[in-house]
Amino acid sequence: MDLTIRDIAKMAGVSPATVSKIINNYGGISEATRQKVYKVIEETQYQPTFSAKALATKKSNLIGLIYAGKINVDFKHPFFNEVVNTFKKSVGALGYDLLLFSNEKFYQGESKYLERCKHFHVDGCLIIAGDEIEEAILEVSKSEIPCIGIDLELKGPRSSYIMTDNTKIGAEVIEYLYLKQKRKIAYIGANPHSFLANIRNQGVLDSMKKFGLEIHEDWIKYGDFFEETGYLRMKEILAGKERPEAVFAASDMMALGALQAMKEEGVSVPDEIELIGCDDIEACRYSDPKLTTVKQDKQKLGKLAAYMLSDLIQDQQEIYPVKVDPELVIRATTT
Repeated sequence: MDLTIRDIAKMAGVSPATVSKIINNYGGISEATRQKVYKVIEETQYQPTFSAKALATKKSNLIGLIYAGKINVDFKHPFFNEVVNTFKKSVGALGYDLLLFSNEKFYQGESKYLERCKHFHVDGCLIIAGDEIEEAILEVSKSEIPCIGIDLELKGPRSSYIMTDNTKIGAEVIEYLYLKQKRKIAYIGANPHSFLANIRNQGVLDSMKKFGLEIHEDWIKYGDFFEETGYLRMKEILAGKERPEAVFAASDMMALGALQAMKEEGVSVPDEIELIGCDDIEACRYSDPKLTTVKQDKQKLGKLAAYMLSDLIQDQQEIYPVKVDPELVIRATTT
């Protein structure tokens, strides 16, 4: 038989409110009363329901995880997987569990993220950037629910965000290639309508202009951060009359797709064309040749997101946006 707080109260000879206060460690209850209720709980092996505790304490110890956007990275992108895994371990050590929200219809209705957050009494939300961000995401960030965005600019009253300094990513790559006297540079960027991709794309183009490098329109292509578009865009570049000396892809996955395209076309990497990716996912260490890339510090991003969100939940301080510096990692696809 499933027992309720009322059953425990009746057995202990106290009110249901007293049992609730004891379960949730409120003061103002005598030690004798506490021990009497504890004895009944132990004898009956009563477990208070999650919803009962959440309602009583106004705290669930749940963090909502939302992959934002009509087009989102979900579980498919290794960069975000590493960030989320680090975040999960860090918030777990702080006493929180993760609750993953689907961006499909909630139950059979059209409930929004904010309604779901309230339904589950989440203490805060981690929101991972995608493309075509739903208005429902901004509704959550503008509410009183603490939110941290990864690669997504959130500006609500209890919201902040964290990302790699995407402008510096392009600047580091172009400066590196310029110092190696590479003047013919192609770029495979991501959807320019994406907030994150647009910053990264603009950083590359601005750096090329700064060094007086020609922006060859046939060598500026856009994909979606995944391998197939990197492969297809590289095929298009190689089909032109002239070929670049170096290619920078805005993600490692697109760079690996580009590498496959170059192998199929008989292009030697890095002897004929040098290649640089971005993210420093695990696969970079095992590609042939091993991929030069711009490292985004995934562990730092995950930990900072966890601690920033915890501070917002605890009302410890106002949290400002954080940008993490990238790091160029030289491997075998550059000479």
